[in-house]
Amino acid sequence: MTRRTEWPGGYADAGRAFASGRAAGSPPESAYEPQAGPGDGTGSGAGFGEGAGRRARSRPRISGSPSSSRAEKGEPRDPVEQARKICLRLLTGTPRTRKQLADALHKREIPDEVAEEVLSRFEDVGLIDDAAFADAWVESRHHGRGLARRALVRELRTKGVDAAVIDEAIGQLDSEQEEETARELVARKLRSTRGLDRDKRLRRLAGMLARKGYGEGMALRVVRQALEEEGEDTEGLDEPF
Repeated sequence: MTRRTEWPGGYADAGRAFASGRAAGSPPESAYEPQAGPGDGTGSGAGFGEGAGRRARSRPRISGSPSSSRAEKGEPRDPVEQARKICLRLLTGTPRTRKQLADALHKREIPDEVAEEVLSRFEDVGLIDDAAFADAWVESRHHGRGLARRALVRELRTKGVDAAVIDEAIGQLDSEQEEETARELVARKLRSTRGLDRDKRLRRLAGMLARKGYGEGMALRVVRQALEEEGEDTEGLDEPF
């Protein structure tokens, strides 16, 4: 009784190819196509007779094992190549910091020394650039979401950006620009607070600014001026809220 196989020379050739690929350190993906594993004798190329076929059929299916699943998905066995593919996949369409990529590699159980090698190589060719990431983050989050410097610092820290790099990126914003953005935020929100009493409007508007990282002094000043322009009596609003 013979067993069908995609290998031209039968299981013996499959075993030799598999063993040869492993010896080379980076076996070709085609070497992993046969479902028979090392326990079936594929590591040496010996014992591929009818009995081996029966043993292979009697063994549980191994297609669900982690190593088989990775092979079927085309994931490399070499940790350096695997780390490289993980990083490229994560960087597709979305810039990321070195710390974010390092955390992803650690989660995938990539050895630390391999992760360090791959991440450094990516930095050398410009695929990882924390300074450029921080600059773009500040520009986008300030103009797009109106976040103040304090909130931006907090976010960049959570991304793992170095403190010196954060300081340089935050330097793009000066206090005048930050206050102007705060005024724009209040102006957009002001209309929705009409009809409320003065103190409630103050809390709602100042609270909105506080959540975006604006300091208490600036928030109070900006809100008071906006309410005065609408004819509100702002006497007593100099007190902290």
